[in-house]
Amino acid sequence: MFKAYGLYSHIRANELRSAFLLAGFVVLLLALMFSFALLIEAMSARPGAPFDYILALAVDDLKRGWPIGVVAAGVWFVIAYLFHQKMIDFATGAANLSRAESPRVYNLLENLCISRGVPIPALQMIESDALNAYASGLKEGEYKIAVTRGLTRYLTDAELEAVLAHELTHIRNRDVQLLVIAVIFAGIFAFVADLTIRRWDFPFGFSPHRPESDNGRRGNGGAALAILIALFIIALSWGASVLIRFALSRSREFLADAGSVELTKNPDAMISALRKIEAHAAIPNMPSRMQYFFIETPALHPEFGWLASHPSVDARVAALVEFGGGRDVSVAALGEEREAIVAPREDEAAFLPKDGRHPLWPPRGPWGSARR
Repeated sequence: MFKAYGLYSHIRANELRSAFLLAGFVVLLLALMFSFALLIEAMSARPGAPFDYILALAVDDLKRGWPIGVVAAGVWFVIAYLFHQKMIDFATGAANLSRAESPRVYNLLENLCISRGVPIPALQMIESDALNAYASGLKEGEYKIAVTRGLTRYLTDAELEAVLAHELTHIRNRDVQLLVIAVIFAGIFAFVADLTIRRWDFPFGFSPHRPESDNGRRGNGGAALAILIALFIIALSWGASVLIRFALSRSREFLADAGSVELTKNPDAMISALRKIEAHAAIPNMPSRMQYFFIETPALHPEFGWLASHPSVDARVAALVEFGGGRDVSVAALGEEREAIVAPREDEAAFLPKDGRHPLWPPRGPWGSARR
């Protein structure tokens, strides 16, 4: 009883944290609009205009022009809403999977959905020997769960069911909607940063940077200072949006792990699945913008700390042990389930052991000694 209370307390805490993180995007959007107003007023100000004067004009522009920025952001969202799934499928290489092709995976997912009375998402397969999965979609009837070929080969039924329950929880909690929105929102800041800092020109010839011939006139007064501050705000907004996006994904993974336990009543299966996935999640050439959708980052060289797209597996297992009543499993125990790997594709061999060991064998070092 206490464990269930702790588990759901953990879920509520992460829900509040996610809401605050997403609210931060609204603040960043206003900051971005203000930086553009500051740039425009600085470039159009008379020579020698004081900074206070330019700042007051920019504030007035923001008060009058914020509806335009909101409409522009809305158009951005509409485009992403209509084409997001095609872009995700193209980026990940996921293809639709029929029941005839993989009845085992379909049966496991169908049983989970029937037990909770929810529609069955479509299944997709990524042709990779890595161990990974993700969920996508924005509304009922469009949700999809994608799994790698390696995941279906090397996980037991209980472990695969736990992973499917994890992704189904992302759908049930509307996490996939939240992540897609966060990615779209962050894309606004990334685009503006490219436009401004890298000095790309708009199709109409406008770019918010000073022409070389204008350096003398803008070098005096407050215009130069205003331009520097505006560029700093744009860079800061882009960096903060990336950090918020990553933090949002990290908090949601704890919720999905907890949801998997709630669906399967088997925290041990979720823990052993995470331990197997931990060192074998890498998918070469996977776009960085997609890494936070997966159950574990598919990056060959994952980031750590504030830049990490996922919490560490150790932290996730610790939460499952503390709040879900699960038991951690040693890597050595997992190594007993190894089987011969099936001809990995050449472009995926980079992250496999070079000494002939199976990727699921326990590694050398503090985690245990690899079997010779």
